[in-house]
Amino acid sequence: MGEFLSFTIAGIVTGSVYSVAATGLVVTYTTSGIFNIAHGGIGMLMAFLYWQLRVGWHWPAPLAMILVVFVLAPLFGAGLERGVIRGLRGASVATSLVITVAIMVFLVGVANILWDPTVARELPGFFEPSGVQLGGILVTWHEIITVLAGGVVAAFLYALLSRTRVGIAMRAVVDDRNLLAMNGAQPNRVSMLSWAIGASLASIAGILLAPVLQMNVLILTLLVVNAYAAAMVGRLSSLPMTFVGGFTLGLIEAYVIGYINLSGPLLGLREALPTLFLFVALLTLPEARLRTARLAGAVGPRLPTYRKAFAGFGVLIAVTVIVSGMLQPADISRTALGLAYGLIMLSLIPLVGFAGQVSLCQMTFAGLGAFAMARMGADGNLIGIVAALVLAGAVGAIVALPSLRLQGLYLALSTMAFAVLMDKMVFSNEHVFGNLGALNIPRLDLLGVSFDGERAYMILLSIMFGVFGTIVIAIRRGRFGRRLAAMRDSQVACATLGLSLARTKLTVFMISAAMAGVAGALYGGLAGSAGGVDFLMFQSLPVILLAVVGGITTVFGSLIGGVLYALLLYMQSKFPALNGLVFMIVGAGALSLGRNPNGLSFFITQQVRRVLPKEPANPPAAAPPPIMEEVSGIAATAG
Repeated sequence: MGEFLSFTIAGIVTGSVYSVAATGLVVTYTTSGIFNIAHGGIGMLMAFLYWQLRVGWHWPAPLAMILVVFVLAPLFGAGLERGVIRGLRGASVATSLVITVAIMVFLVGVANILWDPTVARELPGFFEPSGVQLGGILVTWHEIITVLAGGVVAAFLYALLSRTRVGIAMRAVVDDRNLLAMNGAQPNRVSMLSWAIGASLASIAGILLAPVLQMNVLILTLLVVNAYAAAMVGRLSSLPMTFVGGFTLGLIEAYVIGYINLSGPLLGLREALPTLFLFVALLTLPEARLRTARLAGAVGPRLPTYRKAFAGFGVLIAVTVIVSGMLQPADISRTALGLAYGLIMLSLIPLVGFAGQVSLCQMTFAGLGAFAMARMGADGNLIGIVAALVLAGAVGAIVALPSLRLQGLYLALSTMAFAVLMDKMVFSNEHVFGNLGALNIPRLDLLGVSFDGERAYMILLSIMFGVFGTIVIAIRRGRFGRRLAAMRDSQVACATLGLSLARTKLTVFMISAAMAGVAGALYGGLAGSAGGVDFLMFQSLPVILLAVVGGITTVFGSLIGGVLYALLLYMQSKFPALNGLVFMIVGAGALSLGRNPNGLSFFITQQVRRVLPKEPANPPAAAPPPIMEEVSGIAATAG
């Protein structure tokens, strides 16, 4: 009985933290319509600020707590809403998700620069180690305060949102800002208050959790994944059900740890439990409603002809041959890394750029490809590449199954949860990459030609980039590409015309995952070995953000993104003191998405066209049919 009571108390304490964090997500979502993926990053940053005040500068705990929770966190949340979130009004779900991911990555970079991650830190709990005896179990004051904090937050939010004028205004601002303004309220101030409260709740969760966990940037940031699961139980709208979800998750986690032998294949189950809970919550959600057409007024990049594309790829290969002949082997490897990352980013274009389906697990598919190449590609034979394509594509089809029911936010969360699950349960398994281990990955031998040399392998990567780029352009210029664009613009219209959205989503997920698998096999061959740490979920975030910065709809954008990522990694290796430089710059760059949604590739091509002489005017050609008319013809042909 005492053992059961001990596990129950631990579950209630953990569930209280999850509930507090999840309610912050619900408050910001219900009042702004934007799901803040950076919620965990805010809690992490505030926990480190609290540590700095209490431990680093020896402030009294109550004073440090008051300053962080009631002053710094609300100011940060309000400033975030004013400086970033307000500009996302009317933006697509994909855009808002990418921006909040960028904020999270930026905060991780800032924390790594301000607090050296190689230095161990501990944050003592409140009044530790004293506590009270309950049924023969010592319950510390920190645990008691944690549970009380959960109750106080629940009561405060219930009273605020249902009993006060400002709370009613906070719930109304997301439905109709103009109507709210006509009734005398100030929607902008209401939104700032909502984000201030959300940031304050994130700081409470981070401070309460930090003494239980270690003061680690990534661990505290991933608290948000656990909070996602609790928030999904409440359907991002019901605070009581959100608290039920948080406490349920905490109790399940405590009982599993206490009563199940977590060894062997189950070794990573403890860390994966919140992710599994999130999957169950997502799968029980009702099927998402189809979206109607979105406003389209922005100028997008031109679709290149095959002639221009082949010319561009030829230039890339020629430049690679020339440059690789001028570099030392070590410099060739660093430069080739940009092409390898560019290949992975290319796999995102059909899924994110054309179809508008946000995926946060692309490096996971790349990891599966590297694993297949290591196991099946002995001596660099082509079977390894085929195995990488098949394995990643098959897993991509499985991951796509929730996308047949879910859209936008929920789809992105399901891919993020899948990546975390692979980190904890698969990539750390001794039969895959091993616990912090690595596998030797051979370089490809193609048609009897060996690419073992650094220069030869860099040329191979440029050739493969041209092949992948041609596939991407062929997809966009074909009927399937027009179907993807139509689905991105209006799923209702596509369904009305008889197109199978489920088949379209499943196909594009498989294509994207298979391309990422092949890219991962080539990426692993560049270094000669790879391990699970190379393909963690957090590695997927800079990849998708830099693909967006470069231009998520263009092949040239993927090349820019890959080169930028390789350059940032090189700079970080040269200046170890700037440990968070990559994350910080990537996050800051992606925050420019609101002003330049088409990325750097579109900006560069625009500037080049202004300099180059204009082509002679041709007689006006017949206007192409609107995209939905083309799709209507496709549907009629298919029927």
